[in-house]
Amino acid sequence: MSISDTPPPAPPGPPPAPTEKRSGCLTALMAIFGIMLLLPGICAMLFGGISISDSGKIASDIAPLVFLGLVVGIGGVALIWAAVKGRRG
Repeated sequence: MSISDTPPPAPPGPPPAPTEKRSGCLTALMAIFGIMLLLPGICAMLFGGISISDSGKIASDIAPLVFLGLVVGIGGVALIWAAVKGRRG
């Protein structure tokens, strides 16, 4: 068997179908809900900062609420990012 006996490479498959773009209304709703989810994150940073400045550490009774607010705020940032990035693509 020589090099010339090898079969030719398979032709490339069909090009991928273009993805459907998201509607502008859905993008706007995602951005609005993302902004709404930023508010608990801002409150968490505010109350956590006040708690730290008063006693030097976050009080144990407010710590879970601060953590929850930060997680919700991060979710808002992710939602806004997905709305903006998905619209460009």
